[in-house]
Amino acid sequence: MGEWKCQDCGYTLQADKPPEECPGCKEKCEFVDVSCYIPDCGDTGSDPRLG
Repeated sequence: MGEWKCQDCGYTLQADKPPEECPGCKEKCEFVDVSCYIPDCGDTGSDPRLG
């Protein structure tokens, strides 16, 4: 499962793939994968370098 962030409103969620419509702003937005794949991120799940 990855962590996805809406490019428009910044809403983040955990899912296998990004949704068609953002649950935060209710728009069809592009999502970026902000999942962390390095140990430095700890338990957060998202990579702070990706915003």
